[in-house]
Amino acid sequence: MADSAFTATTVTRAFTTTTVTRAFTGRPARALGDHFTDRFDASPRPATRPRTTSAPLRKAATAAGDTRPIRLWAGTGHREARTESAADPFACLAVRMRGRG
Repeated sequence: MADSAFTATTVTRAFTTTTVTRAFTGRPARALGDHFTDRFDASPRPATRPRTTSAPLRKAATAAGDTRPIRLWAGTGHREARTESAADPFACLAVRMRGRG
């Protein structure tokens, strides 16, 4: 479920920005700017690991289809993401390469 929720979220146009956040693991990482990063990134660095303490929240949210508290790691090019299998770009490349030969 988490993978499908993540995929659906990254290809949507609802997210317009990414942010470097410590909200999920305590270490800086780029993620989609959302409710969770907005709320918890500004918190002082916790004594416990955010990943451990937020695990029950993320599990329940994923089961309910709520992507707000799950980790939405994404780079700055996330808006170029498409829903396709990993094999599709290679098949397209193979067709293009055959046309050149």
